[in-house]
Amino acid sequence: MKITNLKLKNFRNYQNLNLDFSEYKNIIIGNNGIGKTNIVEAIYYLSLTKSFRTNNDEVLIKDNEEFAVIEANIIDKISNNYKIVINKVGKNIRIDNNPITSIGDYISKINVILFNQEDIKLIKDNPSTHRKLINMELSEFNNDYLKLLSLYNKVLKQRNTYLKSMYFNGNIPHDYLDILTDKLAEIGLKIYHIRKKYIDEINSYLDKIFKKIVKKENLNIKYITNYENKTKEELLKQYKKNESKDINYGKTHLGIHVDDFVFMINGKLAKDFLSEGELKNAIISFKLSEIKYCINNIHKTPILILDDLFSELDDKKINNLIGNFKKNFQIIITTTDINKVNPKLLTNCRIFKIANKRIEVKDYE
Repeated sequence: MKITNLKLKNFRNYQNLNLDFSEYKNIIIGNNGIGKTNIVEAIYYLSLTKSFRTNNDEVLIKDNEEFAVIEANIIDKISNNYKIVINKVGKNIRIDNNPITSIGDYISKINVILFNQEDIKLIKDNPSTHRKLINMELSEFNNDYLKLLSLYNKVLKQRNTYLKSMYFNGNIPHDYLDILTDKLAEIGLKIYHIRKKYIDEINSYLDKIFKKIVKKENLNIKYITNYENKTKEELLKQYKKNESKDINYGKTHLGIHVDDFVFMINGKLAKDFLSEGELKNAIISFKLSEIKYCINNIHKTPILILDDLFSELDDKKINNLIGNFKKNFQIIITTTDINKVNPKLLTNCRIFKIANKRIEVKDYE
């Protein structure tokens, strides 16, 4: 899978932008705050219909404009045109000028794997952040997962609303609560099995890759869930046991919405026992594992984005990282300084240099 052309209109700081990419290596160079990450953010948005930097789509629209447009030609066996128009009330999506009415039917068509300094949150932050990041990764590979997650959250919201009603009115019947609980357990089990299969496969690659990079062993992701090895009947009994507590608090305490994903090293929390550099390499190992997952399950080579990693990793680690990619991968790299890039990486590479509100393009052979 490769992006051949990207057009932006009123997106972030770009009024009009038209870029043609090399099918292998692309490096975007420019000072901080000049718009490098805005370009890769647009590509990522085209994949997941959301940004990796903000939850507010309105900030993606250039100041004093009413809408923003992201449009790209993507080759995946055949070439297709993808276009998203973002306005103040929502977004419109088209493929080859055909409108897409369901985001769930669109996501997973473009596969992008992003290496970004914010990825460290997957190890360091709280369970809510862990779930959010894993959900974003999984949604890109499996559009059924996104649909199930959306349906689960809808039923969860209905159940919590009904729990609050029961708290304030003890005469409300339990029948509807039982229906919602049954539905929640049913959908939750499907999500659990998708998550478990994903984590199990990621773990099958993760330790080998980490050992190769860092020379340490036994890195894995521990999936913490109260759905583990439970049947629907067993879960319903647990929900019934928690019912009084749920009513008193007006929220559901059991379910996949409280799952967590924790990086472990030799059975201990990685964030407590690995150095900062080793934690970054753990994330890189995770992303490399995702590439293998994508190839083996989606049977596609994803577009790889390395956003400003040269400020986070030394030249040797960057070279080791890129050395893991086969030549048929398309790579898009952002950096502030061309001198940080190993000259070997510049072979067969297209350079985009951003300066003075202009982009100069140069091909290296």
